[in-house]
Amino acid sequence: MYPWLQQAWQDLLRERDRLPHALLITGEPGIGKRVFAEYLAQFLLCEDTQKSTVPCGVCDGCRWYLAGNHPDFRVLQPEDAEDERPDEADSKKAKKKSEIIRVEDVRGLADFVNLSAHRRSLRVTLVVPADTMNVAAANAFLKTLEEPPAGAVFILVADHWRRLLPTIRSRCRVFPLALPEPHIAMQWLNAHGVVNPTLHLAHTGGAPLAAMDDAAAEWLPVRQNFLEHIAEPATLDVLKLSAELDKAKLDTDLVIAWLQKWIYDLISLGLAQKIRYYPDWKDALGRLAPRAPFLMQYVNQLTEAQKLSRHPLNQRLVFESLLFAYVDALRGKGRQGKV
Repeated sequence: MYPWLQQAWQDLLRERDRLPHALLITGEPGIGKRVFAEYLAQFLLCEDTQKSTVPCGVCDGCRWYLAGNHPDFRVLQPEDAEDERPDEADSKKAKKKSEIIRVEDVRGLADFVNLSAHRRSLRVTLVVPADTMNVAAANAFLKTLEEPPAGAVFILVADHWRRLLPTIRSRCRVFPLALPEPHIAMQWLNAHGVVNPTLHLAHTGGAPLAAMDDAAAEWLPVRQNFLEHIAEPATLDVLKLSAELDKAKLDTDLVIAWLQKWIYDLISLGLAQKIRYYPDWKDALGRLAPRAPFLMQYVNQLTEAQKLSRHPLNQRLVFESLLFAYVDALRGKGRQGKV
């Protein structure tokens, strides 16, 4: 358990006798929501009747769980999908991670949820990320939540929990995890040898696990190049930059997030004289900040683009549309880009 999650864990334990059959754990990406959920799952499956605040780690239930083969635990998550990549030399099918939880995955839970438990009375299902269920999967999962079998416990984890069906949210108890205090996050990053933790923590909005990933990311030069280009909108070559981003083969939502953070800082600096994500770009942001009022409508376009980022859209066209709209917005022109 990460140090910044200890208080939340204690808060949850105070209600251990009143835990609902479905718990929705929410919070910013990169703060350890899945670790928290997995720790809760182990705690529920721990067979030590004397446990108080932590799973014992040595009973049969804990040993099975830690070995990854507990018969009363399942994880519902996007599955590996086969992807044909003809440009590879061996022309073999490579595995890539699917980005959605499909209805077939949800239906596969039926036997596990409805049969009797093997060890004790509980059957625990971890759904992560719950907000990646497509519409059919969400509707199928809702049926299970509406009439849960006795002993079935569901732990849902979501970065964007409002994307879940309202009917699913209403059947879960929402348990938010907060960002850690900056000094706690800094201590943890320093202890793990992260160079310049203050900057990486800023880039990720204060999430320490995301900051660690940020510091080690292979795409750092790509982001640097991207920011250099959008910092000079007057000379921005949208087609060239979009082609470079497309060639880098990054996730669409990652690039959109870079742009969202840039726009957030522009507006925040223009209206409140504050920078959250890119303090290392203060001068460039300062030059563009007077145009912040023109960007309000553009924020909505980025939000809609982020919602569609997992769909099989033409990535290059998405980048072109958003970057052209960015330039237009800074000029005070409205472009209703379609992505």
